[in-house]
Amino acid sequence: MAQEGKRYRILIGKPGLDGHDRGAKCIARALRDNGFEVVYTGIRRTPEEIAVAAIQEDVDAIGLSSLSGAHLQLFPEVIQSLKKHDASDIPVIGGGIIPEEDVPVLKDHGVKAVFNPGTSMEEIISTFRGLCE
Repeated sequence: MAQEGKRYRILIGKPGLDGHDRGAKCIARALRDNGFEVVYTGIRRTPEEIAVAAIQEDVDAIGLSSLSGAHLQLFPEVIQSLKKHDASDIPVIGGGIIPEEDVPVLKDHGVKAVFNPGTSMEEIISTFRGLCE
Protein backbone atom coordinates (compact mmCIF):
# COMPACT_ATOMS: atom_id res chain seq x y z
CA MET A 1 0.00 0.00 0.00
CA ALA A 2 1.00 3.63 -0.25
CA GLN A 3 3.08 5.64 2.17
CA GLU A 4 1.42 6.82 5.38
CA GLY A 5 -1.73 4.82 4.66
CA LYS A 6 -2.73 6.79 1.54
CA ARG A 7 -4.63 4.70 -0.96
CA TYR A 8 -3.85 5.87 -4.45
CA ARG A 9 -6.82 6.46 -6.75
CA ILE A 10 -6.59 5.27 -10.34
CA LEU A 11 -9.02 5.88 -13.17
CA ILE A 12 -9.19 3.19 -15.84
CA GLY A 13 -10.70 4.45 -19.08
CA LYS A 14 -11.62 3.03 -22.49
CA PRO A 15 -11.58 5.93 -24.96
CA GLY A 16 -13.17 5.66 -28.36
CA LEU A 17 -15.42 3.02 -29.84
CA ASP A 18 -13.49 -0.01 -28.59
CA GLY A 19 -15.93 -2.26 -26.75
CA HIS A 20 -13.47 -4.90 -25.54
CA ASP A 21 -12.79 -4.28 -21.87
CA ARG A 22 -11.66 -7.60 -20.41
CA GLY A 23 -8.04 -6.41 -20.10
CA ALA A 24 -9.05 -3.10 -18.53
CA LYS A 25 -11.18 -4.93 -15.99
CA CYS A 26 -8.30 -7.32 -15.18
CA ILE A 27 -5.98 -4.38 -14.56
CA ALA A 28 -8.61 -2.63 -12.44
CA ARG A 29 -9.10 -5.76 -10.34
CA ALA A 30 -5.34 -6.29 -9.89
CA LEU A 31 -4.87 -2.69 -8.81
CA ARG A 32 -7.77 -2.94 -6.37
CA ASP A 33 -6.40 -6.19 -4.95
CA ASN A 34 -3.08 -4.41 -4.37
CA GLY A 35 -4.49 -1.58 -2.29
CA PHE A 36 -5.48 1.00 -4.91
CA GLU A 37 -8.88 2.62 -5.20
CA VAL A 38 -10.07 2.18 -8.78
CA VAL A 39 -12.62 4.13 -10.77
CA TYR A 40 -13.65 2.45 -14.04
CA THR A 41 -15.40 4.70 -16.55
CA GLY A 42 -16.71 1.91 -18.75
CA ILE A 43 -16.43 1.58 -22.50
CA ARG A 44 -16.85 4.09 -25.31
CA ARG A 45 -15.88 7.27 -23.48
CA THR A 46 -14.57 10.41 -25.11
CA PRO A 47 -11.15 11.71 -24.12
CA GLU A 48 -12.88 14.73 -22.57
CA GLU A 49 -15.19 12.52 -20.48
CA ILE A 50 -12.19 10.58 -19.19
CA ALA A 51 -10.24 13.73 -18.32
CA VAL A 52 -13.20 15.34 -16.54
CA ALA A 53 -13.95 12.13 -14.61
CA ALA A 54 -10.30 11.93 -13.52
CA ILE A 55 -10.43 15.48 -12.22
CA GLN A 56 -13.79 15.01 -10.49
CA GLU A 57 -12.63 11.78 -8.88
CA ASP A 58 -9.33 13.38 -7.79
CA VAL A 59 -7.27 10.48 -9.14
CA ASP A 60 -3.52 10.07 -8.84
CA ALA A 61 -3.11 8.47 -12.28
CA ILE A 62 -5.04 7.34 -15.36
CA GLY A 63 -4.78 4.03 -17.17
CA LEU A 64 -6.10 3.97 -20.73
CA SER A 65 -6.83 0.85 -22.74
CA SER A 66 -7.20 0.60 -26.49
CA LEU A 67 -7.55 -2.43 -28.71
CA SER A 68 -9.03 -0.58 -31.68
CA GLY A 69 -5.88 0.96 -33.17
CA ALA A 70 -6.96 4.53 -32.34
CA HIS A 71 -4.42 4.98 -29.52
CA LEU A 72 -2.31 7.52 -31.44
CA GLN A 73 -5.30 9.84 -31.60
CA LEU A 74 -7.17 9.07 -28.38
CA PHE A 75 -4.39 8.87 -25.77
CA PRO A 76 -2.92 12.30 -26.71
CA GLU A 77 -6.46 13.75 -26.73
CA VAL A 78 -6.91 12.66 -23.10
CA ILE A 79 -3.63 14.38 -22.22
CA GLN A 80 -4.72 17.53 -24.10
CA SER A 81 -8.04 17.53 -22.24
CA LEU A 82 -6.18 17.26 -18.94
CA LYS A 83 -4.00 20.24 -19.95
CA LYS A 84 -7.08 22.22 -20.95
CA HIS A 85 -8.46 21.72 -17.43
CA ASP A 86 -5.11 22.53 -15.72
CA ALA A 87 -4.67 18.90 -14.67
CA SER A 88 -1.60 17.95 -16.66
CA ASP A 89 0.00 16.71 -13.42
CA ILE A 90 -2.12 13.53 -13.60
CA PRO A 91 0.10 10.87 -15.21
CA VAL A 92 -1.35 8.76 -18.02
CA ILE A 93 -0.42 5.13 -18.72
CA GLY A 94 -1.54 3.33 -21.86
CA GLY A 95 -2.15 -0.30 -22.63
CA GLY A 96 -3.65 -2.60 -25.19
CA ILE A 97 -2.59 -3.65 -28.65
CA ILE A 98 0.05 -1.00 -29.29
CA PRO A 99 2.66 -1.56 -32.03
CA GLU A 100 6.22 -1.06 -30.77
CA GLU A 101 6.81 1.75 -33.26
CA ASP A 102 3.93 3.70 -31.71
CA VAL A 103 5.33 3.59 -28.17
CA PRO A 104 7.87 6.43 -28.65
CA VAL A 105 5.21 8.55 -30.36
CA LEU A 106 2.85 8.10 -27.39
CA LYS A 107 5.65 8.89 -24.94
CA ASP A 108 6.46 12.05 -26.91
CA HIS A 109 2.83 13.08 -26.37
CA GLY A 110 3.16 12.56 -22.61
CA VAL A 111 2.08 8.96 -22.00
CA LYS A 112 4.34 7.84 -19.14
CA ALA A 113 4.35 4.09 -19.89
CA VAL A 114 2.82 1.72 -22.44
CA PHE A 115 2.00 -1.93 -21.77
CA ASN A 116 1.07 -4.66 -24.22
CA PRO A 117 -0.47 -8.08 -23.55
CA GLY A 118 1.97 -10.27 -21.67
CA THR A 119 3.30 -7.53 -19.40
CA SER A 120 3.39 -8.86 -15.85
CA MET A 121 0.89 -7.50 -13.36
CA GLU A 122 3.81 -6.83 -11.02
CA GLU A 123 5.36 -4.46 -13.58
CA ILE A 124 2.06 -2.69 -14.21
CA ILE A 125 1.30 -2.29 -10.50
CA SER A 126 4.84 -1.13 -9.78
CA THR A 127 4.63 1.47 -12.54
CA PHE A 128 1.32 2.84 -11.26
CA ARG A 129 2.65 2.96 -7.71
CA GLY A 130 5.84 4.71 -8.83
CA LEU A 131 3.95 7.36 -10.79
CA CYS A 132 1.56 7.98 -7.90
CA GLU A 133 4.36 8.45 -5.37
